[in-house]
Amino acid sequence: MSWHTKTIKEISTSLQTKEVSSQELAAYFLQRISGAAELNAFVDLNEEQTMHEAKLADEQLASGNKSLLMGIPLAHKDVFVTKHWKTTAGSKILTNYLSPFDAHVVAELRGAGMVCLGKVNMDEFAMGSTNESSYAGVAKNPWAIDRVPGGSSGGSAIAVAAGLSLAATGTDTGGSIRQPASLCGITGIKPTYGKVSRFGMIAYASSLDQAGPMAKTAEDCAIMLNVMAGHDAKDSTSLDRAKEDYTKNLGKTWSGEAGLPLKGLRVGLPKEYFGDGLSSDVRQAVEAAIEQLKKMGAECVPVTLPKTELSIPVYYVIAPAEASSNLSRFDGVRYGHRADKYDDLLDMYKRSRSEGFGAEVKRRIMIGTYVLSHGYYDAYYLKAQRIRRIIAQDFQNAFESCDIIAGPVAPTVAGKIGEKVSDPTQMYLEDIYTLSPNLAGLPAMSMPCGFGDNQMPVGIQLIGNYFSEAQLLQVAHAYQLETDWHKAQSPFSQKGGL
Repeated sequence: MSWHTKTIKEISTSLQTKEVSSQELAAYFLQRISGAAELNAFVDLNEEQTMHEAKLADEQLASGNKSLLMGIPLAHKDVFVTKHWKTTAGSKILTNYLSPFDAHVVAELRGAGMVCLGKVNMDEFAMGSTNESSYAGVAKNPWAIDRVPGGSSGGSAIAVAAGLSLAATGTDTGGSIRQPASLCGITGIKPTYGKVSRFGMIAYASSLDQAGPMAKTAEDCAIMLNVMAGHDAKDSTSLDRAKEDYTKNLGKTWSGEAGLPLKGLRVGLPKEYFGDGLSSDVRQAVEAAIEQLKKMGAECVPVTLPKTELSIPVYYVIAPAEASSNLSRFDGVRYGHRADKYDDLLDMYKRSRSEGFGAEVKRRIMIGTYVLSHGYYDAYYLKAQRIRRIIAQDFQNAFESCDIIAGPVAPTVAGKIGEKVSDPTQMYLEDIYTLSPNLAGLPAMSMPCGFGDNQMPVGIQLIGNYFSEAQLLQVAHAYQLETDWHKAQSPFSQKGGL
């Protein structure tokens, strides 16, 4: 049985009917992981712990537990601290770090019965768009191993797209769930800022970071988000809102009446998202998806997000500024890498950080320290925060005439490994369509909508107003009921004997 081609809901049914056990599933996926080492998706495994969690899940299933996630295997991005697996955030400075506690997201999913297969690769401290800055080495796209999977949640996207896991956790600071989901042909959603606790998630930019699920389908993401989202008193940025059922609208028509599934839905198309920077192959796939939404009853309306082009300079002032503060805790004293030779305490700090941080992390720390320094704080950081407010208002103006906004996730399909390593600015420009929702704190998602050049996947981005995750997932689910793009298997997924 090709269990890796199934959805969470399908596997849950098989577990409940005793067609397969959680232990059999765990062993199946561990074997696939072992056979796909060249993708460099997983950075730490603990087979004994995985099988122990699967055994506990089987006991719960035997006692009548009906949880949809009970016994379902998943992978965690290496940015979430975990008790039984190393947590490095893709950095040498956290080599061999073992956390004494679980991140909130990890604990919630484990409590729901999900079985951890291991930790997956990522850009160092989530800084990157290609998964090439990881101390564990470059991760490779399962559709073409000479291409990047996107970042920073590249390992998470690979795990799902290659059939090494049914689902994975990811984090999104400026597009790091949506962009790799698009480049690897899977579904991923970044919730409204504050919907999912950041406790135990190693911080990059605290006002932008948000965790979310990555899986094959919108339905699978909704099932996971039901568990992941919710108030956490340990996170001061966690929103104190009642739990919500993100599956509640799945399969329902937008209008609530029989007929076309999306009749009455107004889809905003920002002219700024379809300008000169968008490659023709990605444009063609996204426009075809928009035509499909129209066939399903949606009305497309033009909207404008005039400050879109400013999202890159604003993000690359605010995010490095917050990173320079957050990463100051890594000093070689309490945990992680410490230089072997040093003269005094200050020299130990300098040498440990110089040896422990990679080039991209150092670059962003330097930028952040500069924009926060005396004489430049007002000129750069405060000005960026003011423009951030204007960007957020642009979205509110747009939502007066539409329910959701649609457009591309990335301007191109996945590029070749090494293509943009020597030119960070080009890598930063890849985030042009994904940064704004993070700056505004809005929910956004990517779902597969076709293929571009070299048969590489393309995703369409859906952006909603605050707390509209259920509506975004409803639209995505309706689209996936009418199309088969999300069912396409990567070459690695098709290798049944991995």
